[in-house]
Amino acid sequence: MTTTLGAIVLGTPDPPVLADFYRALLGWEEAEREPEWVRLRAPGQERPSLSFQMEAHHTPPVWPPRAGTQQMQAHLDLQVDDLEAETARACALGATLEEHQPQEDVSVLRDPHGHPFCLFLPGA
Repeated sequence: MTTTLGAIVLGTPDPPVLADFYRALLGWEEAEREPEWVRLRAPGQERPSLSFQMEAHHTPPVWPPRAGTQQMQAHLDLQVDDLEAETARACALGATLEEHQPQEDVSVLRDPHGHPFCLFLPGA
């Protein structure tokens, strides 16, 4: 028996809106859409996929983390070829650049619903 990563799922108060952001950012295609569930996949690949499920009471984590606040439990690391250009493109799509940036070759951003994600250069 083997175990394979099938999907990463993000909770959000509006799955279609967040899926549209990541579809534009990643260039992935929509595999499934319902009002409370959307699944994206890379062109020509079934898995792993990136899914978005309804979570009406989603609370974005605090960054950088502080004791007693909502903590980040996971985030996406997305490799890019041009950090400056892709950071600007992500922001134009609706992401926000975090004030706290822990290193030069990585950009920490938030998607439109507050999930942190990182853009990074190869080798970072």
